[in-house]
Amino acid sequence: MHTRSTTPGSTGEDEFYFMSSHLSLKASGVHVRVRTPARDGISASGAFSREVAEAFARARADGIHNPVLMGAIPFDMDKPSELFIPRRLAFFDRSERLGAAAQRTGASAQVVSARSIPDERDFKAAVGKAIAHFQLGEIRKAVLSRVLEVDFAQPVSAQAIFDSVCAQNPNGYQFQLPVEGCGQLVGVSPELLLRKSGANVRTFPLAGSAKRQSDAEADAAASAQLLDSAKDHYEHSLVIDEIRSVLAPHCAELSIPAAPSLLGTRAMWHLGSPIDGLLADPAMPVLQLACRLHPTPAICGFPTQASRQLIRQIEPFERGVFSGMVGWCNEQGDGEWAVTIRCATVDRQRARLFAGAGIVAASTPDAEWAETEAKLATMLRAFGLAGAEAVA
Repeated sequence: MHTRSTTPGSTGEDEFYFMSSHLSLKASGVHVRVRTPARDGISASGAFSREVAEAFARARADGIHNPVLMGAIPFDMDKPSELFIPRRLAFFDRSERLGAAAQRTGASAQVVSARSIPDERDFKAAVGKAIAHFQLGEIRKAVLSRVLEVDFAQPVSAQAIFDSVCAQNPNGYQFQLPVEGCGQLVGVSPELLLRKSGANVRTFPLAGSAKRQSDAEADAAASAQLLDSAKDHYEHSLVIDEIRSVLAPHCAELSIPAAPSLLGTRAMWHLGSPIDGLLADPAMPVLQLACRLHPTPAICGFPTQASRQLIRQIEPFERGVFSGMVGWCNEQGDGEWAVTIRCATVDRQRARLFAGAGIVAASTPDAEWAETEAKLATMLRAFGLAGAEAVA
């Protein structure tokens, strides 16, 4: 059994958040944890779904009305889930939280040391290995990532980092959640994995990226170049084709744009495609359908199993919750899950910041390293660090 209740004195009363333009949640206290891996999460009769149902039932029996499950599921669904039902929960207007964060002093701390895993040389070598694999077999895309480990002179406040994330990135999906053994997960994802409300579902995959520029004219040129990039459109098409194949059997209607559009964050331009569907069975829970989608080629590769195996061979670290999914669901099966990117784990004096890049045959090692540098900028700013150079 991986589900367990916690006594009132066994955990602190930290505040946890998942915020979006759709619905935002503020929680405190951990009443029941669900650590069961989501490997069989697509099945209503699997161990994961049974544990989730048991957690909801236990929370109701303990007097929690309308319980909500929130947290994160790792990239590797064979690993333990990081889900919980909070003791107290409220839906609220996130503009209040964003406004309060903007009034607070930005996060800053003295860096003692930092290292990239893998380092620049090894990451570029890994990109070369991935491209070589494409010529030998069925793999057409693989997403390779890196972690930047930063040690600080004093303990870092996850709450302060979350304030900075919210103040600097008012759009997207902001989250601050507990991760067992790793402190807290903090971030702001631009990518929606799946939202479900009744029979209506939406996903908004992103694939194909370019760094934002400080000069307006150069920034416009960067976005135009991305929109015209055959390499990035090809990478994006692999994601869309896979999502279509997963969702179409479960939808009475499915609307997919003929071409991607531009989505901009403070740090990046992305190619994105909003996809809307009407479920044939409105009772299908959001978490079961999300487990069918995860991991998409946007954060793993194509085809999924082969690219996942390549990632295991090449990446020198465990991703954990990075590039998994983060969000919430209720007992009725509605909810919202984002892809866990633009994030960091904060544990006392150590932070681990994550970034990845989609590799296809037309990729170059230098460009893919530069893309990870650009993506790290979102969380580096949240820690009060101007860029990767500040911790080199």
